[in-house]
Amino acid sequence: MLRPWKLELEIDKKLAKAVYLQIADTIISDIRSGRLKAGDALPGSRNFAQTLKINRNTVVEAYQVLINEEWVISRERKGIFVSERLPLLHEKNTETIHTSPHQQRASGGILINFDDGHPDSKIAPVTELARAYRQIFSIKAKWQMMGYGDEHGDREFRKMISRMLNHQRGMHIHENEISITRGSQMGMFLTAQTLFSSGDAVIVEDPGYQPAWQAFEYAGAQLLPVPVDREGISIEIIEKLLTKHQNIKAIYITPHRQYPTTVTLSLSRRLRLIELSNQYNITIIEDDYDNEFHFGYRPILPISSFPELKNYVYIGTLSKVVAPALRIGYLATANQELLKKIGDLRKIIDVHGDVIMEQAVLQLIKEGAIKKHIRKATVHYKNKRDFVFELLKKHMINIADFTLPEGGLAFWIVPKVQLDWEIVTAKLLEKNIKIIHPKQYSQNHVNGFRLSYGALSEEQLEQSIPVISEVFAKCF
Repeated sequence: MLRPWKLELEIDKKLAKAVYLQIADTIISDIRSGRLKAGDALPGSRNFAQTLKINRNTVVEAYQVLINEEWVISRERKGIFVSERLPLLHEKNTETIHTSPHQQRASGGILINFDDGHPDSKIAPVTELARAYRQIFSIKAKWQMMGYGDEHGDREFRKMISRMLNHQRGMHIHENEISITRGSQMGMFLTAQTLFSSGDAVIVEDPGYQPAWQAFEYAGAQLLPVPVDREGISIEIIEKLLTKHQNIKAIYITPHRQYPTTVTLSLSRRLRLIELSNQYNITIIEDDYDNEFHFGYRPILPISSFPELKNYVYIGTLSKVVAPALRIGYLATANQELLKKIGDLRKIIDVHGDVIMEQAVLQLIKEGAIKKHIRKATVHYKNKRDFVFELLKKHMINIADFTLPEGGLAFWIVPKVQLDWEIVTAKLLEKNIKIIHPKQYSQNHVNGFRLSYGALSEEQLEQSIPVISEVFAKCF
């Protein structure tokens, strides 16, 4: 089979980005620009490796990334081909714009609490953070306390966040397009208050993240729930809503690992969502709440990283990375008018945030302590995820459906029959096990629950999962 396409890439082994990711990202760029079209064949891994003068395994890894992210498909005995499911998108100029309690006493024993996906506070770099905070406080507290800082947060900290987003998540963000918040929920609230007016509507995932819904409703927006399947939010239903409602202002999504189901939004749906956002001039609010903990090749890049997308607000948090109790989040948007409104509102409720804490976290990032912690935490959570998966296969394989998530700190468990969750949660609570009732995810009947493992010990998980299985079986 002829493969006339030639990769235009000079591999730079001095870059922090791995060689296989340099190859994968260059191929993605060629697909997006139209050099590679749907159905085009890529070179065989052996010949490709010889051409690039690298190890064949590096090419295999690059192809695996492309397969995982759905840019290409593998056909047995035929080769690797560009996916035919991708809508046409054209490359734009991508120049940077410069302008818990988890253990509580319950009657008869210790309560095992399955939260919504909290990290393990025992492995948080608390000692390092406390040291950095003391150092920054003693050096800078005197002059910091003499006046107020920037309402969007410390400039050096925002610069570091922009570098992180650009380098690790493929974005094109300048420090002046970022606002530091006290956690992601504050970012959600500020966005809602400045984006929505009474009578506006926002499309949300169903099931979904109700604290975000509450922020939207408090701003006067009407919620338009759209169901989620194995490929994420339904684009077909979104299209119908957009033709029916003239007041839709935004779409709120958790595309990387949908909350609560952990499903990843498929690439074809991502690209179609971008087209719809641009066509109808609506903002995509992207909540990337647990990007860091990923166990595969790399996390799926945010929708906000696509240069074709005109209107977006990207919201993230450092709370899960540094320490659960640390409330540092951020939002990023290229919409300077919206960002100014956010800054003006921020000054009313929280003049300029915790500058000293931002400086302390910045110091940990510069020292490499955060990067080291993420590597350690990723191994820790991957081992715990695999441990839980074995428990689920042993105790729940015949009574519930579940899949092995590529990252995050939770499984989505769906019983094979519809359960009465009022009875289920009550019976589990009698056995000192607390789960989140599915009604917390949706106003409709959701037959599933989020089994979070991050904050629980292996002993707690080994003790509780057989009990959950037993209660499920008795409620069939």
